[in-house]
Amino acid sequence: MSKLAIIAADVIEVSPLVRGWKHSQTTAQRHTVEIFEKGNVVVGFAGMGPIAARIAADAVYKHCDGEVAAFFSVGFAGALSLKLRVGDVVEPKKIVCAADDTEIINSTGTGILISAGAVAGVDAKATMAKRFGGDAVDMEAYSVADVARIYGIAFRAVKVISDEFDFPMPPMGRFIDDRGRFRRGSFIIYSAMRPWLWGNVLQLARSSSSAARVLCARLQREITPAGSHERLNQPTEVAR
Repeated sequence: MSKLAIIAADVIEVSPLVRGWKHSQTTAQRHTVEIFEKGNVVVGFAGMGPIAARIAADAVYKHCDGEVAAFFSVGFAGALSLKLRVGDVVEPKKIVCAADDTEIINSTGTGILISAGAVAGVDAKATMAKRFGGDAVDMEAYSVADVARIYGIAFRAVKVISDEFDFPMPPMGRFIDDRGRFRRGSFIIYSAMRPWLWGNVLQLARSSSSAARVLCARLQREITPAGSHERLNQPTEVAR
């Protein structure tokens, strides 16, 4: 049976969905890939960032012995527009790699998602919005789309806004290690010693929890028997 492979960055993005699912681990390129399975759906993640996303997608493909009908890149994204609010779902038509301006185009979806190599704060968001005219920014979708393109498999990105355009993002990037893992304990200690960060950290936690619920409710509808396979498409790459 062909599988639907859902690739996320962190368990917090999909925990409402995978609670109670069969859980296993595999190792690929020094990354631990967490895998959750139920029926014909497999959810995998290996950490934050483009490298971890690529490793997770490839590891899940091999875990399924190549029997993958489609890849979904799912998770949190930052807004590049004042019109987008926490909990809004973005399904882009175009995904742009910020590192080299290459693009992957879907035949469905709307708008532009920028995949960056680091957590984007206010200044970085403003720069990307001006440079690319994008709607939202994440770190993983381009890598997953590229793996799907390589294997000739259908792809969609389903992202939910967890931080708005003008949200002052705490310095989370310094707590992501070289394997894409977020060192929560270190971040909590760092934040606890800086009271001026407490409000933003609390707001981000609340927004992330709300975004995860929205995302997982959307995914639950997608993976029902009458789900969206007919809307899936194979991505194509366009070099600027």
